[in-house]
Amino acid sequence: MKCRLCGCDIYEPFLSLGNSPLANSFITKENLYKKEEYYPLNVYLCENCKLVQVEDFVSSNEIFTPDYAYFSSFSEIWNNHCKLYVDTIVKKLDLYENSRILEIGSNDGTLLQYFLKYNIKPLGVDPAKDAAKEASKKGVETHQFFFNKHYARDVIGVPVMDLIIGNNVLAHNPNLNEFVKAMKYILKPNGVITLEFPYLLNLIKHGQFDTIYHEHFSYFSLSTVRKLMIYNELEIYDVEEISTHGGSLRIYVKHLDDKLKKVTKNVTRILYDESYYGLNDINKYYEFSNKTINSKKIILKFVLSLSKKEFLEPKKKIICYGAPAKGNTLLNYCGLGKEFIDYVVDMNPIKQGKYLPGTHIPIYSIDKIKEDKPDYIIILPWNIKDEIRKILEFTKEWNCKLVTLIPEVEIIN
Repeated sequence: MKCRLCGCDIYEPFLSLGNSPLANSFITKENLYKKEEYYPLNVYLCENCKLVQVEDFVSSNEIFTPDYAYFSSFSEIWNNHCKLYVDTIVKKLDLYENSRILEIGSNDGTLLQYFLKYNIKPLGVDPAKDAAKEASKKGVETHQFFFNKHYARDVIGVPVMDLIIGNNVLAHNPNLNEFVKAMKYILKPNGVITLEFPYLLNLIKHGQFDTIYHEHFSYFSLSTVRKLMIYNELEIYDVEEISTHGGSLRIYVKHLDDKLKKVTKNVTRILYDESYYGLNDINKYYEFSNKTINSKKIILKFVLSLSKKEFLEPKKKIICYGAPAKGNTLLNYCGLGKEFIDYVVDMNPIKQGKYLPGTHIPIYSIDKIKEDKPDYIIILPWNIKDEIRKILEFTKEWNCKLVTLIPEVEIIN
């Protein structure tokens, strides 16, 4: 395959997570017994630019369809994160009523709604129909488009944006250079782009293999995303480490010829940390591969131990909380299907009544927990486990155990 950043040939993956369906391709009841598409989930490293990436078997337009079933507003932690970002960025960039702001992948307007209290009218762009409808209810204007060069040139047309925001969208686009060029095209000469993405160093260091799935085409270190920006005549001038999604980076990007913004020491420090940890060494990635295989063994051993029927005791009832993409990677890679997991609950009504891709585990509302009183609940979105632990406080009534499997198997109550 060709590297999607620099175009080099890449031959061998350093990690294989087997074959799996698209992580967000939830199945309706009427399609439950129809043929499901499976794709190899192999992970490659470009030894030239050090971009970690998976093959793009399907286009991002096929993945992020108008029916894409994700709403960011269901997480209190994410809501708080978005509010803090807006309060901070308004002051940091001296934004005011006439500032032009665009969020790419704006979903249901969770972030952009917080600009309204500053009398700033932001613009969102997102291909998901239901999410765009929810955003409009919040008073956030949203274009139902997929952000690319055509949208930048034909809809926006000129460099008018003071701020472009892209949270967890860079990894979702297989055409990296085109995507970055499109942002540059509509950015004012003194404008700023902020991008957030799960941090490769944390993924490798903490064994977060479940964050790998087909919808995430690329996985970024600061060093690699810096090369991507420079290649497209942009420059990262500041960076922050943030806690979302198990550890992410937020980068601040400017035009390469914008001399007013100076590159901070944060950039130098994190680049040094990456080099010191060994992100430039292929052996570090094979270590991660071995760690992933070992994690699978540990997870299976743990779940099998719960599934054993003891003498004169009923089999333990095990369910999962949350139906995130990362959970589908974990369940499919580890082979944890309906014979181990009774069902999944999720707060998103769009997912309820459907089935997980690959494993075909049914998805219900959280009310089913109160009816069934399971013995163990595996929290699949482990990155917000503290929030979920509060939601599931009521399960203490029957001594239910809450479990996370990543970064390690742990009973958390």
